[in-house]
Amino acid sequence: MPTEHRFVDSALAAGDMARRIAVLLEDAIAARGVATIALSGGRSPRPVLEALSQARLEWAKVIVTLVDERWVEPDHADSNERLIRETLLQGEAAKARFVGMKNDAADAYAGQPACEAAFAQLPWPIDIIALGMGEDGHTASLFPEAKELAEGLSTKALTLAVTPPAAPHQRMSMSARAILSSRHIFLQISGAAKIAIYDRALAGGPVEELPIRLALNQQSVSVEVWISE
Repeated sequence: MPTEHRFVDSALAAGDMARRIAVLLEDAIAARGVATIALSGGRSPRPVLEALSQARLEWAKVIVTLVDERWVEPDHADSNERLIRETLLQGEAAKARFVGMKNDAADAYAGQPACEAAFAQLPWPIDIIALGMGEDGHTASLFPEAKELAEGLSTKALTLAVTPPAAPHQRMSMSARAILSSRHIFLQISGAAKIAIYDRALAGGPVEELPIRLALNQQSVSVEVWISE
């Protein structure tokens, strides 16, 4: 079962999650000389990233990458890279090395080989993979009913291109294998609708129905969940 951190206030949850991340990054630097973290986009992570940017770390020894990315230019409003640069990679934290997913290929499918090569060069296992979850139970860009979902759950590759069934933009996503090739998985949940989906996912059932189950219903990687009303 995941370790749960429950808060009434989402701001308190964000601050606590940022502090926990900072501790693990500091421990990784002390143990191995480098720390790695893969981050998700969306509205919920913003206060976590802003708080984390203030942490006193040896940021030059931190590698930051993405769990998934929309196939848009890095200055696009929907870009996760833009979110990371505007929130986390500020001040001293700008010294961290950022490894993005978007490259110059015309689409995500053409860009996947170069993205895969870049991810293969990261020091695995990743120390922290910070996931989000949609109200359809998707995590990363592993969507229920996406034609690439079976590939995402079974491939030996670290990354795959995805066309979401409903959401805009092609995506690049970490595979299930990549997500589970980590030392710690963090999940951020906020609001009654997502809490209900989280509870459903914990109760068991097919990963294909609620892909977040790939992280919640496994025993090989520790999972911590920050939950706010």
